[in-house]
Amino acid sequence: MAFRSDLEALILAALSEGAKHGYGIVKWIKVRSEGALKAGEAQLYPVLHRLEEDGCLASEWIPQEGKPARKVYSLTEKGTKVLAKQVGEWRAFRAGVDRLILGEEGS
Repeated sequence: MAFRSDLEALILAALSEGAKHGYGIVKWIKVRSEGALKAGEAQLYPVLHRLEEDGCLASEWIPQEGKPARKVYSLTEKGTKVLAKQVGEWRAFRAGVDRLILGEEGS
């Protein structure tokens, strides 16, 4: 299979709409999937750190009044390219599954 279900793709998609902190990404995934998908912080942060190390994300600490600073992540140019590749792989995967399960010629 060319596409594997991956939290990485969901994170990149969330950040394609703008910078977010970890909880903002978790909330985006839940809301946009209408509750069908959920990501826990234990799953999220290792992937965020790996994407940052790979150059797909940039981060900065944003101060908050009366609270600890919050780390906010944003997509880099490389992250945008990786997301575009994953979108293409997802579309091909989805079309194959549609043909197998629904008997459709692809979507």
